[in-house]
Amino acid sequence: QVQLIESGGGLVQAGGSLRLSCAASGRTFSNYAMGWFRQAPGKERGIVAAITRSGINTYYPDSVKGRFTISRDNAKNTLYLQMNSLKPEDTAVYYCAAADRAGLTYKPNDYYYWGQGTQVTVSS
Repeated sequence: QVQLIESGGGLVQAGGSLRLSCAASGRTFSNYAMGWFRQAPGKERGIVAAITRSGINTYYPDSVKGRFTISRDNAKNTLYLQMNSLKPEDTAVYYCAAADRAGLTYKPNDYYYWGQGTQVTVSS
């Protein structure tokens, strides 16, 4: 089993930045592809970024491409999401998740382990 704990959320003005962290424990972190998802009230949970086990390959939807950067430190069992140029529409609960696979996936159903989420609020 993998336990995931997100941190780093908060309130920020539009145009600002936040860095989310996700600390993993349990099974070997480097065995899992990882992803960040978000869910706003009344909306479905959607992918924000994904990264392979090695960290070499990443995926971003168009909505965040060029503004968000996913990275991982397998030695520290930690996943990161650097968010720049934040917009009010980025407001949501952000979740990290682990998929028992090597390659990228943007499908929530491919992710087996989930954190509890951290709130990100962007004011206009």
